[in-house]
Amino acid sequence: MDDRQFRTAMGKFSTGVTVIATEVAGEGIHGMTANAFMSVSLDPKLVVISIGEKAKVLNKIKESQTFTVNILSADQQEVSMIFAGQIKDKEVEFDRLDGKPVIPGAVTQIACEVSAEHVEGDHTLFIGKVTDIHIDDEAEPLIFYSGRYRSLLSVQPVTN
Repeated sequence: MDDRQFRTAMGKFSTGVTVIATEVAGEGIHGMTANAFMSVSLDPKLVVISIGEKAKVLNKIKESQTFTVNILSADQQEVSMIFAGQIKDKEVEFDRLDGKPVIPGAVTQIACEVSAEHVEGDHTLFIGKVTDIHIDDEAEPLIFYSGRYRSLLSVQPVTN
């Protein structure tokens, strides 16, 4: 199998869209769009993110030992594109959760401290101990599937 076939196959798994953010003293806030995120454990509360070796934010997370996961809402496609480098010359304002930078309007904001890191292939997996969470129960998530942004469709009850 070639790289394109592998990427296409992985793109058939629909995911939410997140922005991973971190802050380094004297260097400001850094972030990137990612969909490689999952929960790991309920006790203790742990999540994992996967960051590519070429990503600028990789060394920033290693230095700060903290990160946030911002699960974007359906109306935040532009935010995703900014952090993916597809839109230039636009900035995003940040709020704070447990002293860490989070994106306002996200469906969920998760503040973490790095508890472990593992290099696997061309990525580093960061295990994050969750220190705080904020949830917006009203927002719908932004979805990514087969290389395109999507949104959830409301399911209508069946009537006879």
